Amino acid sequence: MKTKRFTLLAFMLAVLMLTAACTGLENYADGTKTETTKTADNTDETQTKDTKTTAATDQEKTASTTATEKAETTRDGYYGALKVNGAKLQDADGNDVVLYGVSTHGLGWYPQYVNKDLMTELRDTWGCNVFRLAMYTAEYNGYCTSDDKQKEKLKTLITDAISWANELDMYVIVDWHILSDGDPNTYKEEAKDFFKGMSERFGDDPHVIYEVCNEPNGKVTWPKVKSYAEEVIPVIRENAPNSIIIVGSPNWSQDVDKVQINPITGYENIMYTLHFYADTHKDYLRNRLKAAAKKDIPIFVTEFGICDSSGNGSINTAEADKWMEVLDEYGVSRCIWSLTNKNESASLIKFNVSKTKNIKYDDLAESGTWFIDMMKGHGLVKEEELK
Repeated sequence: MKTKRFTLLAFMLAVLMLTAACTGLENYADGTKTETTKTADNTDETQTKDTKTTAATDQEKTASTTATEKAETTRDGYYGALKVNGAKLQDADGNDVVLYGVSTHGLGWYPQYVNKDLMTELRDTWGCNVFRLAMYTAEYNGYCTSDDKQKEKLKTLITDAISWANELDMYVIVDWHILSDGDPNTYKEEAKDFFKGMSERFGDDPHVIYEVCNEPNGKVTWPKVKSYAEEVIPVIRENAPNSIIIVGSPNWSQDVDKVQINPITGYENIMYTLHFYADTHKDYLRNRLKAAAKKDIPIFVTEFGICDSSGNGSINTAEADKWMEVLDEYGVSRCIWSLTNKNESASLIKFNVSKTKNIKYDDLAESGTWFIDMMKGHGLVKEEELK
């Protein structure tokens, strides 16, 4: 009798187990839901939420590890997305940052210096983290005075540089380089169209900084420059709501005192340009910068030289050094003019040096050697690679 009962119980247990296997069993004993389903080939496929959670956790860990590795391999000097806070340029965490770099000469005249090898040298050897692309608007081969073929060449050069900047983790300033046109309103519609295209393509790419008018000059006033900027800025903001935008000031970007009286409002991450050439612009202009900074007007020196304002006069390193002291004191970013071998004192490369990469210290003109020595003083240069 015991044997029969045992056999009957075993049989009933087997039936229950088979039924569970076929219909699915939900088990909440440990708070974990177990689901048994049938696959296409009628085999059992059991997954638990624990397993799914573990897989998700593993994916999160992998993503976190990848982000950490990216952060660890990102070169010093690249801070990701930037923002403006008061007079300061900052990273996303609110740490003050300073960008150091060089400006090209006119892209229509010296396009050969925009290449990935040289940009790599600027980053790895010179210690630069920003590269300014000076695209003239009104001059020969300028954007607004050229045919469609030349326009495309200029845009291609800029887009290539931005692509390389992404690979190298550098910042790029896209400079609408007005000069002989004086009033930025002269080619306002062309500027809006250009920046619309660039911002549509690159959006909020943190590597890209937009400079909407290099050096307003002549009789143009700050209200006119401001009016122009207030039409161009929203075009960019439609596609790049957080990117840094830099606006020039009258008198070849020296009149930042006018800006501080009546700054642009309604937008974040707007900065203003101040340019100086050390042998011409001295204490009076340094004092303007100091006053603007104290009023929380964010300044970016997108162009400076250590000679006089003609770009081809006497070099004054003593005044240049005074400028660096002020820029350092107020945490102002800066780009020196210009990365070219043009036969003028503002050029960084010697006139008789035709190289466009693998540039050594001996290849540099006086402005170039001063810049490298200044960067050394900031601990940014790999000196052994310049020899």
